[in-house]
Amino acid sequence: MPKIVDHEKRKEIIAEAAWRVILKQGMKGATVRNIAKEAGLSLGALRYYFSSHEDLLIYAMELVKERVKKRVLNIALSNLPPKEKIIQMLLELLPTNDIKKIEMEVWLEFILYFKGQKSLQNQDGIFEGITRLMAFLEAENMLKEELDKDVEIERLYALIDGLAIHAIIDPERLTEKKIKHVLMCHLEEICK
Repeated sequence: MPKIVDHEKRKEIIAEAAWRVILKQGMKGATVRNIAKEAGLSLGALRYYFSSHEDLLIYAMELVKERVKKRVLNIALSNLPPKEKIIQMLLELLPTNDIKKIEMEVWLEFILYFKGQKSLQNQDGIFEGITRLMAFLEAENMLKEELDKDVEIERLYALIDGLAIHAIIDPERLTEKKIKHVLMCHLEEICK
């Protein structure tokens, strides 16, 4: 009986191998050959799933985004109180554990690699997510009345990016507890 292969799972395994290569060797080391070797596949088997190096990298990049999105959606659908829900959703965007640290480091490598390519710019979904969070806070009548929502969206977006980068650079200083405290302080500043 022939072996049944889950092709989507195989593509994820290849993408995760690409992440490991990127973390060890950077984007320059993320060749099809190195990724195939890391995934334990022949070049031909890898090319069956990805016709080009760029297709593979874009898939690996999108996989990071999809996993984060799935976790955020699960929190959005939870029964947490509104502020706690928002804090937990924002924490999913930040490198506060080993998995999220890997995702963030790989994501930053991808962003720099694809910099300047119009089709991939602003594709992280974070700005849109923050815009939806602010709309949620407004719909729940939780925002302070005098706020400029557009400015607050930009501030929170910048805060998330800054926390992410600094948590990668100095994780001993910027612990999950400290990150959560900073996010809570920010929410207290903009909410009633």
